[in-house]
Amino acid sequence: MDDKAIKQSNFIYWASGIVSICGIIFEVLFGALGSYILGDGVKQYTLTISLFLTGMGIGASISERVMKNLVITFIYIEFGVALIGGFSSFTMFGITAFAPSGTDAFYLYLVTFLVGALTGIELPILIRKANEIGVTLNKSTARVLFSDYAGGLIGGLLFVFLLRPQFGMVKSAFFVGCINLSVALIVLWLFRKEIRRFSLHALIGSVIGILLLAGLFFGEAMAFKFEQKLYKDPIIHMEESKYQKIILTRDGSDVRLYLDGSLQFSSTDEYRYHEVLVHPTMEYASDPENVLILGGGDGIAAKEVLKYESVEEITLVDLDPAVTKLANSNRQLLQLNQGSLTNEKVEIIHRDAFEFLEDSEDWYDVIIVDLPDPNNESLNKLYTKEFYSLIRNHLLPDGAAMIQATSPVFATKVYWTIAETVAATGMATENLHTDVPSFGNWGFVMASRKPIDLSSITISEETRYLTSDMLEGLTEFGRDEDKRIKDKNGNLFSLEVNTLIDPNLIQLYESAWKNY
Repeated sequence: MDDKAIKQSNFIYWASGIVSICGIIFEVLFGALGSYILGDGVKQYTLTISLFLTGMGIGASISERVMKNLVITFIYIEFGVALIGGFSSFTMFGITAFAPSGTDAFYLYLVTFLVGALTGIELPILIRKANEIGVTLNKSTARVLFSDYAGGLIGGLLFVFLLRPQFGMVKSAFFVGCINLSVALIVLWLFRKEIRRFSLHALIGSVIGILLLAGLFFGEAMAFKFEQKLYKDPIIHMEESKYQKIILTRDGSDVRLYLDGSLQFSSTDEYRYHEVLVHPTMEYASDPENVLILGGGDGIAAKEVLKYESVEEITLVDLDPAVTKLANSNRQLLQLNQGSLTNEKVEIIHRDAFEFLEDSEDWYDVIIVDLPDPNNESLNKLYTKEFYSLIRNHLLPDGAAMIQATSPVFATKVYWTIAETVAATGMATENLHTDVPSFGNWGFVMASRKPIDLSSITISEETRYLTSDMLEGLTEFGRDEDKRIKDKNGNLFSLEVNTLIDPNLIQLYESAWKNY
């Protein structure tokens, strides 16, 4: 081969690795988009990966018919991937904001399939072109496939550790689209002598480049306006951390925190939630000294705990440092939590709550579980018998735990399954619920290693909502929220314990909340 052919064949191998990196990034990006906007991360990642791979298979089959004009075909495939993939996140937020319900899911799955199909056509064409240049088929196939598989690993790592946390989903899509386009333009230049109407193809590529660059620099601001439509109030803070999307909204005095689209609290009524979450267990434990808060990175639960002079140490375990950083720096949150996380009694540990309990050897008077709802696999493990058994094992004999357990009205089966799972550890339990206007009716499970008598509890610290006389009333449930749930045939629903091996809670949660 002459120098020109060597240069062309070498770039083909590089191109196969680069487009593979782009393909895997788009694949996981679509899964992340589905998880954030549509919920149920396991379901969305499963569907997007399946559709992407199916598209690749169909694309590979279609590529059998491409025997001529290999270079120009590859170039326009890359143009297509750059346009569709690059604008995928941007248009997804727009469709979610303005299109009828269900359109966003259809659009995401269609885009996933199309990009997968285009990606599936790429490799066979590159292999044929490498062989056409003069490299033996076995050698060219092995090299191109090696570049493809190695590129897949690099793409996954880049998305997880660089693109998603640093660029976000909108910029990441445009940036990767620009890479696909760059590969196409370089191939166009290297093979320019064998391509007819080179100037026309270069012009088309340049127009696509201008669109992608405009999206890269201005698309996020426009997508922000689309995303604003998903929230009732104006967004005052938005960031994409390593673990989740954090949104803070404000309308007058009402400040709201959202994690991956789920409301965590409203400043107008958070005290109703947090007072029930904290005070019954603090009073029940009698002069508690060591308190463990799992979740609660906003610092509001810690503020309520600090009202008790007997408290010597609060250990707050929250996975995401971005949440606690925001709670310590945002003026609105500091007003709500009164700077609780900077108190010398508070130790903040950024770690998975399950892993923390597995490794910890400490015992606590009170354990407060203020974790997000079990809407994906990683959160589901924090609602299992195994997790609640760890809580029991770290609870002092006279101590108590309080667990937020979603709504007994909107998710009746979910609430009572959580209660059943806690009771399965052998702890005594008490079921409470209260009305929180921004959430609706919300449920809690109180647990202890000894029998619980709410009538013996006196709320001694200052509260805005909770009183001693109210406590026993919080254990009364209406007929539409009672544990005696009936199916369509009038038979009692059988509550099953949620475990790591049999995570039944996720499907119950998805089914319960799909209409809200």
